[in-house]
Amino acid sequence: MSKAVSGVRWTVRDIEVLPQNEWITYEIIDGELFVTRSPHWRHQQACGKIFRELDAWSETSGLGVAIITPGMVFSEADNVSPDVVWISNQQLALLEDDAGHLTGAPELVIEVLSPGKQNQLRDKEAKLKLYSIKGVKEYSIADRFTKQVEVYRQEDTKLVLVATLLSTDYITSPLLPNFHCLVSRFFA
Repeated sequence: MSKAVSGVRWTVRDIEVLPQNEWITYEIIDGELFVTRSPHWRHQQACGKIFRELDAWSETSGLGVAIITPGMVFSEADNVSPDVVWISNQQLALLEDDAGHLTGAPELVIEVLSPGKQNQLRDKEAKLKLYSIKGVKEYSIADRFTKQVEVYRQEDTKLVLVATLLSTDYITSPLLPNFHCLVSRFFA
């Protein structure tokens, strides 16, 4: 990951002129540019397993959809692509633009940690703050190395850590009635 030059505020328009490459992802958080390479296949595998569980529940419940790496354009200075989101049908109808980007917060966002201090700081600090401000109701950070999931929920307009789940724990959510999944299924 690389950061923007000090004092430069990046916008969505700036990303449009950067070289496009399927192996690179550009994200902007509060005007700061984050550039990441394609993640390790095990990272992608964990994303797929999390998506699979949420997607199966979504199809059964009919309450919303799970999406892998959606573009979320909150503003000109805040444009991210989280690993997995879940969004209710009502929110999706309000927030999807013509290009298929979300222009506001889905109810649930999940990031799978990549190795490296800067990646962890981005997910555990910059994105946590952004998702808090933008109104994400629940944010989970899945760590494939420790096989744990940190769960943050909105309390008084701020996402706060409510649980750290181990591989032998079940993950549930008040947003997803009757959803429960053994955490180890995300990392098998």
